[in-house]
Amino acid sequence: MASITRFDPFNDMDDLFKGLFVRPMRFDLDMPSEMKVKVDVTKADDSYIVKAEMPGIKKEDIQVSIDGNQVTISGEVKRESEEKKGEEIIRSERYYGKVSRGFTLPHEVDEAKAVAKYADGVLDLKLPMKVKATTRKLTVN
Repeated sequence: MASITRFDPFNDMDDLFKGLFVRPMRFDLDMPSEMKVKVDVTKADDSYIVKAEMPGIKKEDIQVSIDGNQVTISGEVKRESEEKKGEEIIRSERYYGKVSRGFTLPHEVDEAKAVAKYADGVLDLKLPMKVKATTRKLTVN
């Protein structure tokens, strides 16, 4: 004996999409990925703390510029020639070149008191906030 079921026009759509999301699709398998500077910015008391991941970059090749409340971190990974006579490169996936990252903070930074440290591929910045100038009223004589 047959049972009666209510018609659902979306049943066929469910079957269509069932196998689509089983495994993630990747389009970048053979494309070199671009290096990106990943940053964490936190606010502590009267300063900003910035941690930027910059693996493979020597500290001499890192530049930090501060203009008011805008911070720019840049660096360069230089290709070191490791080829020896008789060797040829079969595949090279490491990134070489320049990288830069800029962001804007809510308050201006006192660049004279800013401190930068670099260790283990992580750049640590301590960026004190600039003290707001107080207004002063003058008496007219």
